[in-house]
Amino acid sequence: MRPPRIEPGPGQESVWDYPRPPIVVAWVGRVRVVHLGVTIADSRSALRMLETSQAPGFYLPPADVRIDMLRRSIATTRCEWKGVATYWDLADVGQVAWSYEQPVADYASITGHFGFYAQKVDECWVDEEQVLPNPGMFYGGWITSKIIGPFKGGPGSQGW
Repeated sequence: MRPPRIEPGPGQESVWDYPRPPIVVAWVGRVRVVHLGVTIADSRSALRMLETSQAPGFYLPPADVRIDMLRRSIATTRCEWKGVATYWDLADVGQVAWSYEQPVADYASITGHFGFYAQKVDECWVDEEQVLPNPGMFYGGWITSKIIGPFKGGPGSQGW
């Protein structure tokens, strides 16, 4: 059973107010990914994926990602909403990112954009706030002080 929804305070959002199926919205701000002191991605053109129960996922355009540091994995998965995801490895870390090369039509805006797992790299930032990773390893959401849960992804949340 899911814990009760937490009422958001001023300037906060509840993940339980996000829609299902998810929506994509432009993010007006800066998003960065850093590992071992090296900036892997830095964007002011990110898109934010909002889906019920999950911390927002950020999708960064390829022009803002150090693709030379990533290697396409052979792994793929299928999202019920977005289609087939391709995964990307960072040397000595493994899968740190994913992309949708041919998403379903409703999600065409994220074509080729990269989502990053905050769980797998040293730092992910939204504006000047370092994010917390979404619990567990299934979702790639980024939690900031402006996002309220409870968040799906941790132990015992699979049936929510």
